[in-house]
Amino acid sequence: MAEAQNIPVGSTTAGAIAVAAESTVATRMSAPPSFDVADFPVPHGREEEWRFTPLERLRGLHDGTAVATGEGVKVAVEAPEGVIVETVDRDDPRLGKAGTPVDRIAAQAYSAFEKAGVITVPKETVLTEPIRIAVHGEGGTSFGHQVIQLGAFAEAVVVIDHTGDAVLAANVDYVLGDGAKLTVVSVQDWDDKAVHVAQHNALVGRDASFKSVVVTFGGDVVRLHPRVAYAGTGAEAELFGLYFTDAGQHQEHRLLVDHNVPHCTSHVVYKGALQGDEAHAVWIGDVLIEATAEGTDTYEMNRNLVLTDGARVDSVPNLEIETGEIVGAGHASATGRFDDEQLFYLMARGIPADEARRLVVRGFFAELVQQIGVPDIEERLLAKIETELEATV
Repeated sequence: MAEAQNIPVGSTTAGAIAVAAESTVATRMSAPPSFDVADFPVPHGREEEWRFTPLERLRGLHDGTAVATGEGVKVAVEAPEGVIVETVDRDDPRLGKAGTPVDRIAAQAYSAFEKAGVITVPKETVLTEPIRIAVHGEGGTSFGHQVIQLGAFAEAVVVIDHTGDAVLAANVDYVLGDGAKLTVVSVQDWDDKAVHVAQHNALVGRDASFKSVVVTFGGDVVRLHPRVAYAGTGAEAELFGLYFTDAGQHQEHRLLVDHNVPHCTSHVVYKGALQGDEAHAVWIGDVLIEATAEGTDTYEMNRNLVLTDGARVDSVPNLEIETGEIVGAGHASATGRFDDEQLFYLMARGIPADEARRLVVRGFFAELVQQIGVPDIEERLLAKIETELEATV
């Protein structure tokens, strides 16, 4: 695919860093993180962090007019033996430890939820089956908060599955103890009219490993804000994302990896396909390497495949480096259409054009689907991709 125009692409050369840092500095000059909604002005769409978001379609989440109504969402948890599942009040001291809201909707969600879910995997517990969290919308507006915490050297896979119809603003915290390993698969398979805005905060302990796989298909507007910070040296984070944006949908993923301690790593790969009039995908990838984070090794990449006319992609990788003592850092972004040479190669071997296009898209997403590691979810997503492609080819 050809590189997209006006998107900073490259490694950590002086020129690439200068271009990337310009956008990142603008983001860091916005309102500081806070749990208080009053600390954030009502956005008007001209702000850097809101300029791509269709505020008029957020159903009042951004300006305070949205209130909890109707059935909202129902949350059901299936957990293996040994996992502690709790519903707690707002004053539980475990809430809000992984990160602070960075925009008005996240602060509104934190101040408006009534009960929070806390899932604890005790230290040295190694789960052989995933924890499954089903979030099903039944109409109305809801605010939520979920905490998933792993004790030292615990290992777990968590699947968070969003379905149904709702307007949902939420915060999700992942807290990893030293040496813990957590894989989270967050699936956004909402009905067509749903609105979902969420901040995901991961705090990764010393020598711990965090892997996030975000899959977004459904919903009218989905805006997710995954964030990673480190609580000790030797930690690693992998952030993968797969999205398929259809006609009229707005899907926005805004990431921040804050390398705030030495000798940690991060690897980010997000891929998206778009089709249909006014399909709009936004990917913002911010990586900050603070002055204290010597020995950092990081790379982020975003790829987008445009299947039809009328679709729009905004892809902005940002990299800010405050120390020269790093192992490596880089970023890349590309947006393009089908590779005609690939199609010609397949068709020359007797494969019909429609099937050839499907094979190209399957191959485009294969790397990320394999990262899920939960067979039934992988099969479901492959079937979903096939369904989406049937509307194109």
